[in-house]
Amino acid sequence: MNKYFLAITAVVGLTFASCSSDDDGLELSSCDNCFVEFDVPDSYEFTRNGVSTVNFGGQTTRIKMGQELLSNFNIPTNTVEDLNGMFAHVEGEIDFEEAALNESDKNLRSKVAASADYFSTNATDQALIRSDFDEFISAQVTEVYPNFEVAAVAGQPGQLADGESTRYVNANGLEYNQLFAKSLIGGLMTDQILNNYLCTAVLDEADNVENNDADVVEEGKDYTTMEHKWDEAYGYAYGLNADQANPNADLGADSFLNEYMERVNADADFEGIAEDIFDAYKLGRAAIVAKDYAVRNQQAEIIKENISKVIAVRGVYYLQNGKTKLEGESANIGGAFHALSEAYGFIYSLQFTRKPNTSEPYFTKEEVDALLVDLLDDGENGLWDVEAATLDGISADIAARFGFTVEQAAE
Repeated sequence: MNKYFLAITAVVGLTFASCSSDDDGLELSSCDNCFVEFDVPDSYEFTRNGVSTVNFGGQTTRIKMGQELLSNFNIPTNTVEDLNGMFAHVEGEIDFEEAALNESDKNLRSKVAASADYFSTNATDQALIRSDFDEFISAQVTEVYPNFEVAAVAGQPGQLADGESTRYVNANGLEYNQLFAKSLIGGLMTDQILNNYLCTAVLDEADNVENNDADVVEEGKDYTTMEHKWDEAYGYAYGLNADQANPNADLGADSFLNEYMERVNADADFEGIAEDIFDAYKLGRAAIVAKDYAVRNQQAEIIKENISKVIAVRGVYYLQNGKTKLEGESANIGGAFHALSEAYGFIYSLQFTRKPNTSEPYFTKEEVDALLVDLLDDGENGLWDVEAATLDGISADIAARFGFTVEQAAE
């Protein structure tokens, strides 16, 4: 156990000079007990009466569903109904190889663009976003599958070799499986973490604060509702890690947010971001146990800032990686289009990010839509016509909004 003081702490490598600001410029909530001390465990392990209070099984289930859906995206014998069954699963339907997933009442589609802060009063954008995911699935089957054995050229769906793998693209050079996967990181994982489970509208809903103060647990459970909501945010980041209490030991455990926290952390310019995210999750959860909601809120803002940055860094990385692979006489078209398809998904995910201490994303839906139009609008054939200047311009716009450089993210 580590001891935590709100005023001065070394638990997560932060020093708080007061209860109103910190060294990162985050505005911290005011509090009446600014010098309360409480214990923070070394791992994400919390108990009550000797029993674990950590539970995020629903998040693990949805990540598994996403994994299996992605593994089926490039199997041309699948139908739209097959893939939709994995995306919008109905309890009891035989959509997955794993029996427990078929028995689950969970699915992916109902949690896309479903956060309390961004979409509870925005049914219009929610419907548009979900229809985008539906279209990725439908177009894969109707456009790409019929041309699986055809060589792709400008305006013609088909396959491209990139020296490592065969890529299957639409007429504009986009891989729908990459659009789906990387957009899901934003539309499901990021949106649910930042704009739902870590928002006060969910954490403090109804009598959550009163019940947490009195250690009133949910019926038949060992956790309070507030504890559980925080854990569900944790689960979307670490739900498939082998050691879920110490997940940084095996980052990259899934194809979604976990993988890209590992990738960004491996960049020397962003080294330590994974630890910052984990420490904030851990300290915020300990603050809930200690009934210190000011500290809880501070840690939520740290998570929002850093997970948002993961999305942005990888978007810029793939834009620059794609640009590099398009250059020169030995251009790798397949590899470039693969990278730029990943970039498309990360750009799409920017609309689900969250500026700390605000109710706003770093990029609005309208701004994201405009960036995606720019990416495909240098000619009539999408990525086949994309110019380096366009990729650099989009990269610079994203980097500037987040306060890092294109060069830092491109490594």
